[in-house]
Amino acid sequence: MAFLNALPGAIAEGLIWGLMAIGVYISYKILDIADLSVDGSICTGMCVCAVLIANGVPAWVSILVAFLAGAVAGTVTGLLHTAFGIPAILAGILTQLMLYSVNLTILGGKSLVQISFRQYSLMLSMSDNIRAIIVASAVIAVVIVLLWLFFYTEVGLTLKSTGDNPDMSRAQGVSVNFNKVLGLAISNGVVALSGALLAQYKGSANINEGRGAIVIGLAAIFIGLSVSMKIKPNFVVSLIGVIGGGIVYYVIYNFVILIGLKTDYLKMLSAIIVAIFLAVPYLKGRYFTKQKPISGILR
Repeated sequence: MAFLNALPGAIAEGLIWGLMAIGVYISYKILDIADLSVDGSICTGMCVCAVLIANGVPAWVSILVAFLAGAVAGTVTGLLHTAFGIPAILAGILTQLMLYSVNLTILGGKSLVQISFRQYSLMLSMSDNIRAIIVASAVIAVVIVLLWLFFYTEVGLTLKSTGDNPDMSRAQGVSVNFNKVLGLAISNGVVALSGALLAQYKGSANINEGRGAIVIGLAAIFIGLSVSMKIKPNFVVSLIGVIGGGIVYYVIYNFVILIGLKTDYLKMLSAIIVAIFLAVPYLKGRYFTKQKPISGILR
């Protein structure tokens, strides 16, 4: 009974984190870049949204500004990587470190800004999980449609080709560096958008939010794609699968809490889930098929 009572909250939060995982999907699966700046950009989205709402800005405007703030963060990562030759993973780490100071500045030097649903007009709140599910689902639907429309434009298709084969794309006259910056901007923008929804759902923005977000995003991706790729391997179905992976992750998350697992072990559980999904294709190729695997990473 306790699990059933907690289920709406798990679904609502899973939807929000599933949206965050879509941002990670863009960088990791489409661009083939492990972008660690998302741990900072989700917090940036939360901070921007919370501060704007606290200063009387409408919630829907706040999430749009949060998206733009995340896009700027992604642009910084992209420029560090392309313009200055810093490896992508290190560029993400550097941006993440910079964002800590930026986020603290946005919060006015405070570690926490609260936006209670009793004081402010919010789009969603954990006080009403059914409404939160509806609102989060509507935002996700809009994001998926916009991404679908974008990635089937000429620019979107060249961005995909950059991730698939940057050398071939460069030979065809595609600006690979521009596409990487653009892709990382979109990725972190979506992540920050999910952070804005999360701030409203929780009723606060905390400077320490977002740590380990990349692991949750990867877990949602691998859980979701393990099912969606068997149904119909296309772009939209993959994104829906990632959202489903976020929901499954948070349902499991709440279940293990209810059965008494210490919260100290939850991040380790997330890391184990990701490690299993990364290792399975390698082990399958090595021990169960004749073809020798090239890599253990799913593409």
